[in-house]
Amino acid sequence: MAVTATQIKELREATGVGFLDCRKALEEANGDFDKAVDFLRERGLAKAAKRADREASEGVLDLYDHGGGRVGVMVEVNCETDFVARSESFRTLAHDVSLQIAAASPKWVTEEDIPQDVLDHEAEIARNRALEEGKPENILDRIVEGRLRKFKEEVVLLNQPFIKDEEKTIEQYLHETIASIGENIIIRRFVRWEVGESSE
Repeated sequence: MAVTATQIKELREATGVGFLDCRKALEEANGDFDKAVDFLRERGLAKAAKRADREASEGVLDLYDHGGGRVGVMVEVNCETDFVARSESFRTLAHDVSLQIAAASPKWVTEEDIPQDVLDHEAEIARNRALEEGKPENILDRIVEGRLRKFKEEVVLLNQPFIKDEEKTIEQYLHETIASIGENIIIRRFVRWEVGESSE
């Protein structure tokens, strides 16, 4: 059964869980909303979502350089308490996120961070490419949607496959850590520099 964007949106609003996890849950549950919620709960994701409204103002800045100083990353990861900020599992998460950013070059933390003009531009490129490939007019919207989804998987940190375990996304790894630590954790922001790249 095909899962609709509306179903995913409803599940996201109800649980606070990310887009990809909601889509997978609905697919596993054949579109059944209650079963999808149970699926997320079993994986500790809905539990993580319940903590999402708690303030996370402690945390760390993790600094990482790669390739003998050719790539540098600084990421801010926040949690609720200083105690957790000093814990090994929290610091491991922060460092793994730095490694991810160095290796996979995301541009934004979440899908919501992507400016609308960037999305519009990518949609236009995808549509023009599909037309050049001779795709039928009646499936253009689906093609554009699929290519935009692929674009978001590449440029959004939370959507990227985790470099240490490509079976899960960074968002899933984050939620697993939230569930095990028991505090809200937010990847607040990051910067990535590479020697010789333009500053644009």
